[in-house]
Amino acid sequence: MTIKKTSGRRTADKLHLEQFIPFRLSVLSNLVSINIARAYAREFDLSIPEWRVLAVLARYPQLSAVEVAERTAMDKVAVSRAVQSLLNARRLVRTYDSEDRRRSVLRLSTSGQSVYTRVAPLALAYEKKLLATLSPADRQALDRLITQLSTRAGLMA
Repeated sequence: MTIKKTSGRRTADKLHLEQFIPFRLSVLSNLVSINIARAYAREFDLSIPEWRVLAVLARYPQLSAVEVAERTAMDKVAVSRAVQSLLNARRLVRTYDSEDRRRSVLRLSTSGQSVYTRVAPLALAYEKKLLATLSPADRQALDRLITQLSTRAGLMA
C-alpha cells in the first residue's frame, strides 16, 4: 500500500478489494477449492488439504511432510494434520530414510493410490469445465501469467 502526502498529513491510498489482485486470486482459489472439495468430501471423505497431500505424493513419492508443505505452499500445521488423518485412514504409509533416520518419508498406500486414481479424473473434469469459458489462447496466457506471478511471488518471499 502506498502512502500519499496531502496537505501536510499522510493518508493511505484506498484499497479497493474488488481490484486488488491478491484478494481476487484468494477468492478465486477459495471458490474453486470449495466447489471441487464438495465432491471429494462427499464421495471420498477427503478434505482439501488431504487431497493436496495425496496429489503431491502421487506425483512426487517419497517426500517428507516438510517437502509436501513446500511443494503445495500450504501451512506446515495443515499438512501435518492432513498427513495424520491420511495415516489414520491408511491412505499413506510412513517410513524412515535409511540414511537419516530422523527424516520420515511418505508415500501413498494401496488404498491411497486407489482414492487418488478415482479422484484425479474428477479433478481434471472440473478443471476442463472451469476453463471451458476461456479460448485456447486465453488458457495459454493464463498458464503463462500464473507461472510468471508464482515465480515473482517466490522471489519476493
